[in-house]
Amino acid sequence: MANIARPDARPNVSHFSSGPCAKRPGWSLEALGDAALGRSHRSKLGKTKLAKAIEDTRDILGVPADYRIGIVPASDTGAVEMAMWSLLGARGVDMVAWESFGSGWVTDAVKQLKLADARIFEASYGEIVDFAQVDFDRDVVFTWNGTTSGVRMPNGDAIPANRQGLTICDATSAAFAQDLPYDKLDVVTFSWQKVLGGEAAHGVLILSPRAVERLLTYKPAWPLPKIFRLTSGGKLSEGIFKGETINTPSMLCVEDYLDALGWAKSIGGLPVLKARADANLAAIERFVAENSWLGFLAKDKAIRSNTSVCLVFTDPAIAGASDEVQQAFAKGVVARLEKEGVALDIGAYRDAPAGLRIWCGATVETADVEALLPWLAYAYEAEKAESAAKAA
Repeated sequence: MANIARPDARPNVSHFSSGPCAKRPGWSLEALGDAALGRSHRSKLGKTKLAKAIEDTRDILGVPADYRIGIVPASDTGAVEMAMWSLLGARGVDMVAWESFGSGWVTDAVKQLKLADARIFEASYGEIVDFAQVDFDRDVVFTWNGTTSGVRMPNGDAIPANRQGLTICDATSAAFAQDLPYDKLDVVTFSWQKVLGGEAAHGVLILSPRAVERLLTYKPAWPLPKIFRLTSGGKLSEGIFKGETINTPSMLCVEDYLDALGWAKSIGGLPVLKARADANLAAIERFVAENSWLGFLAKDKAIRSNTSVCLVFTDPAIAGASDEVQQAFAKGVVARLEKEGVALDIGAYRDAPAGLRIWCGATVETADVEALLPWLAYAYEAEKAESAAKAA
C-alpha cells in the first residue's frame, strides 16, 4: 500500500448517494427560511406553496396542460402503489422489471393485488426487457430508469400511440434528467429526493386524461386505503391536483422542493439538467475506457443511465471469484472511500451484483465526479493489495 499514490484532489462535495441525493450546488439551510412552518397546509399560504410546486414541476418537466399533477404521501413508492391499486384490474396487465424496484411492483401485482391476468417480463441486472414482447393493449407497469441496475429506457418508441391499455411508469430516477415522452405515458411517478435532491417522504403522481377516465369509469374489486383514494362520489378529487394533499405534508420539505425547482429554472431548466447528468456520466465513461479493471453493469450504452451509474469490477481475479468474495471486495473499496471522506454511500444496491453505484444526477458537479475517479483507482489497488496479503 505504501507504493500506491494517494490522489491530491478531493471532491468538494462527496455526496454520491442514489437517494436521498446530493443537494443542489450552493444549498444551505438558509434557503428554507421562507418555509410555512407552524402553518396549516390548508391555509392560503400553505396551499399557495403546494400549488406553486405543482406549477413549477409542470413548467420544468414540460408536462402537458391536460395532465394532472398531484403531491402524494410516501415518496415514489406511495405514488406507484396509489396508481396500481387504483387503476389495475380493469384489463390484463404486463409487468415489466429489470431491477429490484420493478420486481417489487411485480410482487405487489401478483401477491398483494392477486391479479388473475398478469404477465411478467423480466431481464437480468444490466439488461432490459425486449418491449416487442409487451402488449400495450393491456396495462403495462415499468420503470423508466432502473435505479438499482443503471439501466434506462432508450426512448418511448416501443409504446404505440394508439394503445388500449394504460402505461404506468415509475420515473423516479429519470425525472429532471431524462426525456419522458408524456404522450406515451399515462401515469408518471417520482420523488423529488432523486434528481433534484429534495428532502424525502413525498411523491409526485402525474395522470394523463386516459388515466383519469379509468379512475372515473372503473372501481377496483378491493378496498382502497384512504391515502390511495383519488375519487370521491364518482368524481375525481380535483383538490389533490391543486395542492390539497391527502395527508399532511411537511412544509419544510415542500420549501426545499421549491428551492430546488427555483435553482433548476435559474440554470436553464430541463435541457441544462439533462446536460449536467450527461456530463457526469461522460466523465465516468472516459475513466472506465482507460481502466480495464472497471466496467459498467449496463454494457449497452444505449440503455445506460445518466443518473444511477452502476459499475462492476471486471478484473478477472475479482470477477471470477465467488459472489461472497466479490461482495466483500466491493464493500472494502466502499469503506475505504468513505473513510477518506471522498465518496459516501456508493455501494451497489443490496440485491444488485457487487460493485459501485455513483449518483450522477443534475445536482452533482462534474468536477466532483472527476475528482472522485482517481480515488476509485486508489481504493481498488489498496483493497487488492490487502486482499493478496491476507491470502499469502
